[in-house]
Order: sequence, then structure tokens, then C-alpha cells
Amino acid sequence: MNKEHIKQLVEVALSENDSLFLLSLEFLSDGKISIVIDGDNGVPLNECIRVSRAVEGNLDREEEDFSLEVSSPDVAKPLLVLRQYKKNIGRTLEVKTSESKTEGKLVEVAEDAIVLQWSAREPKPIGKGKVTVVKTATIPYDKIIEAKVKLIF
Repeated sequence: MNKEHIKQLVEVALSENDSLFLLSLEFLSDGKISIVIDGDNGVPLNECIRVSRAVEGNLDREEEDFSLEVSSPDVAKPLLVLRQYKKNIGRTLEVKTSESKTEGKLVEVAEDAIVLQWSAREPKPIGKGKVTVVKTATIPYDKIIEAKVKLIF
């Protein structure tokens, strides 16, 4: 199976909709091809179908047997690329680094880091009791081990 040819077919199909981007292209055992795409505004089912048809229509089943799966990312999977962070601004993320685990609202996405914000209860500087303070953390991408969108019901 010509992997470069398939990759080009996927890129051409995605170029027809600027909001879509490729997350992964895997060639699994038994001729299975798995394509995961995402979009700045999500991925409608009809776009998965369109990409699947664009790729499958340019491959010859007589030449090689394969199965093709085009899907959008699982909500429980970690964020992989910068565009995924950008589309999730305003949502709560759980970010793991080698030093800590931080949960907060994604308020900013830069080229080299993300900024999370959350509220915490801390002792008052003077007197008894606690006060709510807003905290922020800037986390460089190279320190992030895993970042997931936290679903809040």
C-alpha cells in the first residue's frame, strides 16, 4: 500500500474545507487505514463521509484489499495539536506536567504556551477565614505530558 499516495489524497480532501485538519493517519494490520480529522468548529458526519469517499474513490480495491475508517477525535483523548487548543479556549482543561496536575479554564493559547485560570479558596492574609482568589498558570507546550478537555455536566 502506497502510504505517501494515501497521505496526499487525505491532504487534498482536507484542503476543500479550511476548517478541517489531520490529527492522525495510521496504517494498521490487515490493511486497515485509520484517519482521524478535527475541525475548528467540530467535524460534521458529512465531512467524514466526504473525506472517506475522496480517499477510497482514488484507491483500487483490485490492487490491494483494505478497510478505511475516517473519524473525528474521541472527546476523552488528549489534545495533540495547537489548533485543538485554540478551538477549546473557554473550556476547562486538565493538564498534566511532570511536576503537577492543573485544572482550569483555558483563557489563552500562544505559540509556545497555554494559560489556565481557576478560582481557589485561600486563607485571608490578615485575620481568620478564607477568601476566593483567581489564579493563573502559564504552561509551556514542552512541559505538557497530557492535556484533556474536562467534561462538566
